[in-house]
Amino acid sequence: MRAAVTGAAGFIGSHLCDRLLADGHQVVGIDCFRSYYPRRLKEQNVAGALEHANFEFHELDLTQAELAPILAGADVVFHLAGQPGVRPSWGRDFDQYVWDNVIATQRLLECLKDTPVKRLVYASSSSAYGNAEAFPTKESALPRPISPYGLTKLAGEQLALLYMHNFGTPVVALRYFTVYGPRQRPDMAFSRFIDAVTSGRPIEILGDGEQIREFTYVSDAVDGTIKAGSADVAGLVINLGGGSHVTVNRALDLLAEVSETQISRQHLANAAGDPRRTSASISIARSRLGWEPRVSLAQGLLQQWNWFTQQPDRSTGLRRGVAV
Repeated sequence: MRAAVTGAAGFIGSHLCDRLLADGHQVVGIDCFRSYYPRRLKEQNVAGALEHANFEFHELDLTQAELAPILAGADVVFHLAGQPGVRPSWGRDFDQYVWDNVIATQRLLECLKDTPVKRLVYASSSSAYGNAEAFPTKESALPRPISPYGLTKLAGEQLALLYMHNFGTPVVALRYFTVYGPRQRPDMAFSRFIDAVTSGRPIEILGDGEQIREFTYVSDAVDGTIKAGSADVAGLVINLGGGSHVTVNRALDLLAEVSETQISRQHLANAAGDPRRTSASISIARSRLGWEPRVSLAQGLLQQWNWFTQQPDRSTGLRRGVAV
């Protein structure tokens, strides 16, 4: 199989590239190295893939570049590129979210009208649900995003499905629930928590810490993403949740056990756009993808802790607030 991966130097995208290459596939990686976090971290993410004979990398912006020559011959396109983060999506940075999550997706879809592929896998987000009415939340629940980020991810998802219904582009949308693990973005919760612990600083928590999150280990997310590329699921929206739905305070207790460190906590004000709870129904992923999350939160946190503490340069340059 020849696969194209947008956002190839990002957190999930780089793991996806590594897995595809390990499975013997040819991979075309695309990334534009947005300055959302330090470029050197993304370069580290993709360093292993760049040494592989079956990996071809293109640094380009999906909103500007000519995509057809890059995507020619691809069997499956995994569209993971986008502008992440709930809190920065408010205010003046909203334009960037529209460009990277909506316009980039529309340009990719326009290209795929004339460059047929067997599957387009769109990386959506549990942020599309907002404060859901029922838990665990099924894909049939009414999307009600409560952040500009969630709004743009839902818009990209709906665009992809529109192109399927009008032009036959075989799309599946995956709603990821708080993915974590090695290479996690430095603005996300566990990266920030571990950075604070290893630096001897208090962990900053937005709100009371009793908000509940469904945590999904990155290898489980990658496994579900690859399965979506070949299973008979075109036209579906599918949750990928890791089965570990706990409070942030409980996650910190687990981190204290994993790190064998006494953790100091500092509570800050609640942030606009953060849902109180997320929890995924994964019955469709089980039945249609044959997918099951395998990594517990304790196991995954240990893996992320070990990876982080073994990095020669762990400084993120980011200090306040956390994304969960």
